[in-house]
Amino acid sequence: MFTNKERQEERIGKNGTPRLQFLQELVSQFQNATDQETKERIVANLGNFAYDPYNYTILRQLNVLELFIDCLTEPNEKLVEFGIGGLCNACADPKNVATIVEADGIPLIIKCLSSPVRNTVNYAIGVLYYMCDYNRATREEILRAEVVDLIERYAAADSVSVSFSNLAKAFLDKHAHAYT
Repeated sequence: MFTNKERQEERIGKNGTPRLQFLQELVSQFQNATDQETKERIVANLGNFAYDPYNYTILRQLNVLELFIDCLTEPNEKLVEFGIGGLCNACADPKNVATIVEADGIPLIIKCLSSPVRNTVNYAIGVLYYMCDYNRATREEILRAEVVDLIERYAAADSVSVSFSNLAKAFLDKHAHAYT
């Protein structure tokens, strides 16, 4: 459920932890964590906060989007999955897309299209879907022939995965086929 300042104050009460402080604590815990399971849990938790527009400014302030992008470079498939999931939750906001673009996240997101993890691929298609609306240069970087070809293969794979196929078809209908 989306929140606003008044609802947030009701939820935390007089002695609760403000959202900024809570998210800062999560980021610090991630930075200090040594075991992979703890990092996975924290990134998944941060990704859950990324769906709510109330948190967007805080996430940018704390460089959480960059943390998600960094997770895409990890050999741990769970960190990649939760990192791309966090980006997918946040990318409906143009300011978040700008942050992702400025952090050179597009090539890493495109790489996620080849992941063996289904959720990672779905999230990657979703992120690219929203990012194509950002500006012409971003759209052109995403709509390279090899990327469109891969997404077309997902669109044609409805007997393997209906979710890949439907999302890929929506992507192609809105972005690739609209500009050809």
